Amino acid sequence: MRFFLIDKITDWQLGKKASAIKNVSLSEDFFEDHFPLRPVMPGVLILEGMAQLSGLLLEESVRKDLGLNLKAVMTIVEKLKFSEFVKPGDQLIYKAELFSYNEVGGKAKVYAFLKGKKVSEAQLVFAFKKIDAPKLEARRAELLNLWLGGSRKRKR
Repeated sequence: MRFFLIDKITDWQLGKKASAIKNVSLSEDFFEDHFPLRPVMPGVLILEGMAQLSGLLLEESVRKDLGLNLKAVMTIVEKLKFSEFVKPGDQLIYKAELFSYNEVGGKAKVYAFLKGKKVSEAQLVFAFKKIDAPKLEARRAELLNLWLGGSRKRKR
């Protein structure tokens, strides 16, 4: 993944829900073009942050509950809504709640909040793909541990 839209995971309940923080900084590349003199975080990147959190939660839930090492790939976005602009200096709170999952895929309800107010929501559907990339998996485990504040010890 080229960019990460999660800075820290603040709640992590496998099989259920997760929350994360994204600090929005003026130094982010997308603000240069979106939009000059009125920087606004693109909605597609808010969606991507919500997808990253819910995809990670689904992957780790399937790993724990089913013993499968699968990668979540977003396939459907349902009922996507945006209600506010997100600007430099804002802090987004992402929340993901799992509806269901099995060895084929999963579904989550996701939200983005700004100062306690909901600014986006959607339902996301993911398909699972089998991966065999040890270096990628090791990097992903490092990042997840970092996002969880270094408190997670990975069991293999």
